Amino acid sequence: MLLVSIDLERDRYDIIDRFKQAIRRTPEIVSAYFVTGNADFVLLVSVRDLAEYESFSRRFFYENSDVKGFSTMVVMDRTKTSLAIPIDG
Repeated sequence: MLLVSIDLERDRYDIIDRFKQAIRRTPEIVSAYFVTGNADFVLLVSVRDLAEYESFSRRFFYENSDVKGFSTMVVMDRTKTSLAIPIDG
């Protein structure tokens, strides 16, 4: 598993929408978040190995003119995984 922060070329809704559509069509991306802060998106990417990630990153990031830059973090351990939201009763 890899976490990838994405910086898009511009903050325009047509670029954001086009990138969201590309995310939805890409099976290697298992979760994606449109975020505030230094990045525009944070992706959770699942590939078999780093060779497959290199191929994926060339296709999805380097060949996409809307992507200004990206930063990859390798997940070493899933310390806690949950999407549950605490509900106060």
